[in-house]
Amino acid sequence: MARTRSILIYGLGTTLRRVSAFLWTYLFSLGLAYLFCYPMKGALAGMLDNSLAAQRLSSGFDIGTAVDAALRLHEGPGGQATTMASHAAIPVYLLIYFLLVPGTLYCYVTRSRAHLATLLRQGIIYFWRFIRITVLTAIAFALIVGPCIVLQSHWSEFVNERFVGRSALVLRLCGLLVVLLIASLVRLYFDLVEVYTVQLGAERRADGRHDHRVRRTLGPAFRLLRNHLWRAWLVFLLLAVAGSLGSFILSRIAVHMLAQQRVWPMFLVAQAGIMVMMFARFWQRGAEVSLARQNPLPFLREGSRVPFARTAKPTSDDRPEHITMMYSDPLTPVYPAPLSADDSLAGRSFMKKDEVSTLSDPIPDPEPAVPSLDEPDPGVFHHDPHNPRE
Repeated sequence: MARTRSILIYGLGTTLRRVSAFLWTYLFSLGLAYLFCYPMKGALAGMLDNSLAAQRLSSGFDIGTAVDAALRLHEGPGGQATTMASHAAIPVYLLIYFLLVPGTLYCYVTRSRAHLATLLRQGIIYFWRFIRITVLTAIAFALIVGPCIVLQSHWSEFVNERFVGRSALVLRLCGLLVVLLIASLVRLYFDLVEVYTVQLGAERRADGRHDHRVRRTLGPAFRLLRNHLWRAWLVFLLLAVAGSLGSFILSRIAVHMLAQQRVWPMFLVAQAGIMVMMFARFWQRGAEVSLARQNPLPFLREGSRVPFARTAKPTSDDRPEHITMMYSDPLTPVYPAPLSADDSLAGRSFMKKDEVSTLSDPIPDPEPAVPSLDEPDPGVFHHDPHNPRE
C-alpha cells in the first residue's frame, strides 16, 4: 500500500526544486506584457506629455483623469494600434501557455531538470493533447458552470427584490461563492487529467509509440478526485485563496504608491503581487503531481519512466522460489557458497530445490568432525574365557 504523504508540503518541494520553470514562465509573461503594452505607452505619451492635465496623474493619482485618458486613447490615431496589439496578445499568450505548462508538468512528473529546451520540447510533444483537454474543459464549464451562473443571476435578482443593505450583499456573495466552488472543482478535475496525460505520455504502447489517448485518463482522474476529494480540494482552495490574498495586498500597496516621484518601487511591488499569484498556481500543480505520483495510473508498466509510489516490503510470495526456500531456515545463507572446481554442479546458472540443500556451508565448523562407526570393532570387544592371558 502506498504511503500517504502531505501533498501540500511535497508539492512545495516539487515546485522549489524546479523553480526555473516558474521563472521562465514569469519572464515570458513579463516580456509579452511589455511588448504588447509598448504601443499604449507611445499613445499615452503623445497625449499626456504636452498636457497640463497630466499633472493630476503624476502629483496625486486622479481617477477621473485616468478614466478620461483611457477613453481618449481609443479615439485617437494610436487607438487602433493599441486595440490590435491587445487582440494579438491573446493568441500569443495562449501559445506560450500551451508550451510551458505541459513542459512544466513533464518536469514535475518525471523529476527532470526544468531547462528551457526541455520545457519547449515537451510542450511541443504534448501540445495537441492539451488543446483537446482545453476543449473538454470548455465544454464541461459550459454544461456545469454555465447553468450555475444563470441560477446565480436569478438568485441576485431575487435578493435585490426582497433584501437591502448588508444582508443583500452577504446573500449575493454566498451565491457567487457557490459558483466559484463548483468552478474550482471542475478546474481541479481537469488539472488531474492533465497530470495523468503527462504521466501516460511517458509510457509506450505495444507498437512502440507514445500513448496519446487523453480519454484513458478521464476515468482514473475522476476516481482519484472522488477518493481524495477533501484532501485535494482543500489544498487547491487554500493555495488559491493564499495567492489571491497576497496579490490583493501587494496590489493595494502599489496603488498607494502611485503619487510618488519614483516609479520603480511601485513596479517592484506590483510584480511581486503577480509573482505571488503565479507561484501559488505552480504550487497547486506540484500538489496535484504529488497526489498523482502516490496514485499512479493502474495500467502503467513497472518499467515506466514515471516514478511510482513506495510500496511495502515484499512478502514471501513476491520473492523467487529458491530465495523463499532459503528464508524458511534462518541458518541458511541467502546466497550459497561458490562451487568447487570438481563439483558436478559447476557451470550451471540455475539450481533446483534438491541441489540447493546439497551445497556445503561457506562457514567452516570450528570443531573437528566426530567419526562415525557403522558397527563395533570385533577386535576390541572380543573376549575369550579360555585364554589365560586375558
